[in-house]
Amino acid sequence: MTEIKENYDLTPRVAPNLDRHLVFPILEFLQERQLYPDEQILKFKIELLNKTNMVDYAMDIHKSLYHTEDAPQDMVERRAEVVARLKSLEEAAAPLVTFLLNPSAVQELRADKQYNLQMLKERYQIGPDQIEALYQYAKFQFECGNYSGAADYLYQYRTLCSNLERSLSALWGKLASEILMQNWDIAFEELNRVKDIIDSKSFASPLNQVQNRIWLMHWGLYIFFNHDNGRTQIIDLFNQDKYLNAIQTSAPHLLRYLATAFIVNKRKRPQLKEFIKVIQQEHYSYKDPIVEFLACVFVHYDFDGAQKKMKECEEVIVNDPFLGKRVENGNFSTVPLRDEFLENARLFIFETYCRIHQRIDMGVLAEKLNLNYEEAERWIVNLIRTSKLDAKIDSESGTVIMEPTQPNVHEQLINHTKALSGRTYKLVTQLLEHSQGQAAR
Repeated sequence: MTEIKENYDLTPRVAPNLDRHLVFPILEFLQERQLYPDEQILKFKIELLNKTNMVDYAMDIHKSLYHTEDAPQDMVERRAEVVARLKSLEEAAAPLVTFLLNPSAVQELRADKQYNLQMLKERYQIGPDQIEALYQYAKFQFECGNYSGAADYLYQYRTLCSNLERSLSALWGKLASEILMQNWDIAFEELNRVKDIIDSKSFASPLNQVQNRIWLMHWGLYIFFNHDNGRTQIIDLFNQDKYLNAIQTSAPHLLRYLATAFIVNKRKRPQLKEFIKVIQQEHYSYKDPIVEFLACVFVHYDFDGAQKKMKECEEVIVNDPFLGKRVENGNFSTVPLRDEFLENARLFIFETYCRIHQRIDMGVLAEKLNLNYEEAERWIVNLIRTSKLDAKIDSESGTVIMEPTQPNVHEQLINHTKALSGRTYKLVTQLLEHSQGQAAR
């Protein structure tokens, strides 16, 4: 294993913040990339599976790991227990499941929960015990790996549940199910529902609320790097003050994913300046090639350092379970996010380097962009044609000449006004929260 792979695998930090079922896709990725010995991955899979009801899967892995056709006795006994428990829960939930499978009966349900509960009790003899049985049955289905069934039953349960804590638990389960089925649009909707509850709910302590936010951000990584609009969504969520504070205090490793989103998302450039300040604050508490790349370019103006970090970033991306998704293209496979990242990273270096130099040697620039001379020239010509940079290439001297640009007074005024408005909003919010806290006491 290379030093980069060993030092920058975030699995030990990410996994504790995920449901154990959500860890399996990470293990599959690590196994495929051969970042760890197969035996180590398989043992960890069995350890995780022992805490679920996916006993058949655990048996298969055990047989593969120990090259045997026989499953251990404890797994055989565990399988019998799971089957018996599943049958028992199925019987307990049967009255409500039968009702839910009847389209004409379901049409009797209304938006009013109290009406529904009363109607179910009077007409179908379905009460709190059967509703609780549906929750237990859905949860058991999830633990068995039947995510589709679990998602359906958890959704139905939430329409009838009047217990807020249990309803939130069911929503977390629904979110996990949709992620595992790779239903990214629905998963994003569920993520926003969980967020709204976390932000509005009264928790036993502020630490519980922070922990829920940290869980949500970790679970969201699956969505953000698979959903079509995910790179914008992750910035919108992670960059909110309460979520950014949670990252800085308890999960600084998430800065890798926020930094990646900023680099590949041109529409969010205006917010990058504030994020650079966060990177400066966290410089001593967390180091990551992707975060350090931004620091090299925008804090230290160390372009040689940025070029070295680009190579490390490429290695980090292809070996990260969330960033390194591979796409097969005929006989070749590629990592789209890596290619997008490197293109935008070069653009960051080029734009920043050009702002502080009037005349730039093409050979030096090619070296800093990690390209050969001809590639760099073609890249820069294309960039000048399509960007707002006012520059030209002097072919005789082999230099790029930057034209001085005067700052637009109107744009400066608008930007300062926006910043003032944002600070005022934050101050008012803090004052309101403080007054509400005093009133609650």
